[in-house]
Amino acid sequence: MAMSSGGNSGGPMSEINVTPLVDVMLVLLIIFMITAPLMSHTITIELPKANPKSKDEEVKTPPLDLAVKQDGSLYFNDHPITAEELKVQFAVKAQQTPQPELQIRADKATEFKIVKKIISDAKGQGMVHVAFMTTAPTKGQ
Repeated sequence: MAMSSGGNSGGPMSEINVTPLVDVMLVLLIIFMITAPLMSHTITIELPKANPKSKDEEVKTPPLDLAVKQDGSLYFNDHPITAEELKVQFAVKAQQTPQPELQIRADKATEFKIVKKIISDAKGQGMVHVAFMTTAPTKGQ
């Protein structure tokens, strides 16, 4: 704060010194004048237009349904199937584009080693999308 050295009042001056503010603004102006031309691209390229597919245009592949009963019997899309035939189906379906999702519905009492074998067979044949189907919990739980 500047103090008055002479005069009648003897109190602080009410004038603001704007010289440092003007100096800073001139420096910023010079910096922006120098950097602005550098921000534009000197080489012009015609970029391709993006054409994202809407939800309606996307190809929908129905999921693959695999039911596993307690005794280990397999049902692929509601048809009985053996483990060897299932591997062949996995290999065929893994080649589709887009690849369908494998949805496994295993009985509550099915041993996990059976489900684990199915998952390893699916992954071994190239299946990427594997899901488990469950029932929604009741409100009391």
